[in-house]
Amino acid sequence: MNLNNRGFINYLLLPVSGVFYLLSRIRKFLYQAKLLTTHNSNVDVIVVGNITVGGSGKTPIVIALVNYFKQQGKRVGVVSRGYGGSHEQGSLSVNQDTKASESGDEPLLIATQTQAPVMVNKDRSQAVEDLVIKHDIDLVISDDGLQHYAMGRLVEIVVVDGKRRFGNGFLLPAGPLRELESRLKLVDFVINNGAQYAGEITSTLKPIMFVNVSTNEQKPLDYFNQQTCHAVAGIGYPERFFGALTQLGVKAKTHSFADHHAFTRSDLVFDDDYPILMTAKDCVKCKEFATDQMWYLHVEAELSDDFLTELTKKL
Repeated sequence: MNLNNRGFINYLLLPVSGVFYLLSRIRKFLYQAKLLTTHNSNVDVIVVGNITVGGSGKTPIVIALVNYFKQQGKRVGVVSRGYGGSHEQGSLSVNQDTKASESGDEPLLIATQTQAPVMVNKDRSQAVEDLVIKHDIDLVISDDGLQHYAMGRLVEIVVVDGKRRFGNGFLLPAGPLRELESRLKLVDFVINNGAQYAGEITSTLKPIMFVNVSTNEQKPLDYFNQQTCHAVAGIGYPERFFGALTQLGVKAKTHSFADHHAFTRSDLVFDDDYPILMTAKDCVKCKEFATDQMWYLHVEAELSDDFLTELTKKL
């Protein structure tokens, strides 16, 4: 079912979406009425989330914010639910040596690219507490968790996919929305990933270089220009990655997998010797069986100085 269209099945599921909306409103009211407990930390918490399912480009923005605040002298840590990982009970401290199968791909990518402490726990408020105790953190950034109202927060940032926006505008399961668009009026910042929209902060993912998954060798962006390559992506919106490769002149043979797909060696065996190009998020799950044919495109989220200044003022 395509959550960007309004087909027969989407309309058929609207009553279920109504139930979803009602339950989510009741849950939010219980937190607002303090009948359910919101756990506030003694450190500042920034939530970087979205109101849709699927990839909106949050993780590169989290990485950019972590690196920015580290440069400002902050002791920054990250919490995550660890979606796609096998870890179930308690908090898992993630570092570069953690297996993606345990932590999930996004926490490992953040730990690898920032060297900041990352804590995974389905209970995000517990993850914040454990992170602060273990690592003496003074600023926590939550990768996703906008709807995790048990976790107190000082700043809310919503990331919107600039091209797909809010799909068909329906709530789950008839559409991609976790909350209504009106939720955007209540957050501190709305970041538009990849486009310009009135009232939203524009961010773009800037390709930096290609990096070999096995050897860490670095190559410039024109290295695969006019070459035929396999383009492999297990992310929420693979077309964004495929489009970036096309703009770099790559003749891409595309292979899409489900978001957070647990890659195995057989997924990347092809009957030719063309280079295999991946996202950084996917490659962290492939290091144990990586070959020198496998490369990832390193990208960085560009954020305006004005936004970073305004965000800093809120802390």
